[in-house]
Amino acid sequence: MRLFSRLYALVIRWAGHPHAPRYLVALSFAESSFFPIPPDVMLAPMALADRKRAWYYAGLTTVASVLGGLLGYAIGVFAFDVIAPWLHKAGYWEEYLQAQNWFERWGFWAIFLAGFSPIPYKLFTIAAGVMSMVLLPFVLASLIGRGARFFLVAGLIVWGGERMERALRTYIDVIGWAVIGAVVVLYLVLRLT
Repeated sequence: MRLFSRLYALVIRWAGHPHAPRYLVALSFAESSFFPIPPDVMLAPMALADRKRAWYYAGLTTVASVLGGLLGYAIGVFAFDVIAPWLHKAGYWEEYLQAQNWFERWGFWAIFLAGFSPIPYKLFTIAAGVMSMVLLPFVLASLIGRGARFFLVAGLIVWGGERMERALRTYIDVIGWAVIGAVVVLYLVLRLT
């Protein structure tokens, strides 16, 4: 199933658009609070297309993502009753409960990990709001986790160049399904512990 190849081709078209930085900001903001596609898929081709601006794009992605995380936090504080049925319907309820459990155990580190890893960050931003996590540690953990992730992506693209892009295009479906598999395994392991 070549789902990720099709998404990658679509995002490559977006990356070449004159308004691509705006799209990157919108995607980064939305992914942190409600949208399922991670901004890495747009950041990577944009960084490849203009390596001199790769660090700028990583910074833009980080800031927009953290601002989107603040929206997720606000949803958790002010509108959780409104979105709870959607979390059930969309199949995110169990993941949300797991995110809440992680907060009880690790707080700051849960946000950092969710920000850096392919775990759905949006669930953690909402859970942080529901649990009234102190805002400054939330923002710091988000900045560090998201920044590390997006600057790593930009750095790999700058370092690997065309070779990295060809490999990404060739293996995007394998990588995409492997990430989903890893998230499922991580979820099951954490749920059983």
